[in-house]
Amino acid sequence: MTGKQRLTALLLAVLMTASLAACTGKGDADAGSGSSTLTVFAAASLKSSFTELAERFEAENPGTTVTLSFAGSADLATQLSQGAPADVFASADSGTMAKVQEAGLVDGGPRNFATNTLAIAVPPGNPAGIRSFADLAKAGIKLVACAPQVPCGAAAARVADSTGTVLSPVSEENSVTDVLGKVISGEADAGLVYVTDVRSAGARVEGIPFPEAGAAVNPYPAAVLAGSRNKAAAGRFLDLLAGPEGQEILAAAGFGPGPA
Repeated sequence: MTGKQRLTALLLAVLMTASLAACTGKGDADAGSGSSTLTVFAAASLKSSFTELAERFEAENPGTTVTLSFAGSADLATQLSQGAPADVFASADSGTMAKVQEAGLVDGGPRNFATNTLAIAVPPGNPAGIRSFADLAKAGIKLVACAPQVPCGAAAARVADSTGTVLSPVSEENSVTDVLGKVISGEADAGLVYVTDVRSAGARVEGIPFPEAGAAVNPYPAAVLAGSRNKAAAGRFLDLLAGPEGQEILAAAGFGPGPA
């Protein structure tokens, strides 16, 4: 073998070794990347229960981290329409979910996993003496409610329309948790929230149920999003919501079962 041939062979050997090392390194990196992230956009009223559900899901799906983003359903829908990346969307009403569907952002169809009903939240001791839904329309009552485009606001409007009650909130908020916050801080005599929010607030508020709320029971749908990069895990998260474990957690938070 000539010197030139030996040099060529040596170069080929070096190149093959480098290529093998690169391939081996890439394979190790891929093998070690068994982790994934599941991003869930959820209505603000789901914060307590979804935080617990996320912990349960992570325990049952090692290597998957659930990232939760809570806000008013309408705000979340706007974020999704503007390209915000997410895998699952859970809305506090079917109307907002329908808008996301119409925009082509949902993969398949949504699944109803819970229901929720309005209640009146008042500060401890109920200083304004609120006893009924009609009391919210009395002069001098500082009522806080959700904005009409927010599911809890739309539900309040349906109850008001069905009873002929004219409500004049001093403030309209973009999420039910903001309404609750104003009652807790003493900025309002009463707030229209969900029964689940009253339960999660504990002793910080008192809850007043009212029969007229039955005219506006909100279904809660969830869906896998079309842009999801982890649709298999997203589907499993929806299965958890609808399954016995998920329904137990949701019921403990005050939610009713999802409608058929």
